[in-house]
Amino acid sequence: LFLAGEPDAVRGFYAALRGDVRFAGLYVKYSESRHQPFGRLKVRVKPEIISFRHPEATPLAAGERAPSVDPATLARWLDAGHDDAGKPVVMLDTRNAQEVAYGSFAGALTLPIDKFTDLPAALAPHRQALRDATVVSFCTGGIRCEKAALWMRQDGMDNVLQLDGGILGYFEQVGGAHYEGECFVFDGRIALDPALQPHADEAPAAA
Repeated sequence: LFLAGEPDAVRGFYAALRGDVRFAGLYVKYSESRHQPFGRLKVRVKPEIISFRHPEATPLAAGERAPSVDPATLARWLDAGHDDAGKPVVMLDTRNAQEVAYGSFAGALTLPIDKFTDLPAALAPHRQALRDATVVSFCTGGIRCEKAALWMRQDGMDNVLQLDGGILGYFEQVGGAHYEGECFVFDGRIALDPALQPHADEAPAAA
């Protein structure tokens, strides 16, 4: 769910939404812009959020979420150069090449993919090299990296974690430590910097 509007109206909407027990634990990421970045409200019913073609790799199908690392712990690991067990940490970018061009974690493993469904084949040549590391998958907000982590663990890579909250959650809690550039977003803001400020902050063109 992406929603834009006046601050009080947005907070009021989320307060009402959390009144429904199904959404009581909803985590919200906020960023501010001078103009409304979404031109219109769209509601769609889709069988899958971001197609991966591995239906087993979802929290609902797996019966649990992928193990995760929180932003503060990850930043500490990256500062140290290893996780708490002394294993090297490899950041795995699960986004496409267009997104990666705007920025990524320093030294991250990025894959030459145009769409998320390309990830399994693109990752195959790297699997052996990742065996002795703690792999942290990440994406914009946490959907793709969780699917990727679940799939990798189901496929025998039990050394994979997801970055809880994705890049934007990391920016919100930690800032830009160990990150180079901006994070591409799929709306009129184009990208957000580590302070969650938009790359472009102009009113969208009239439809």
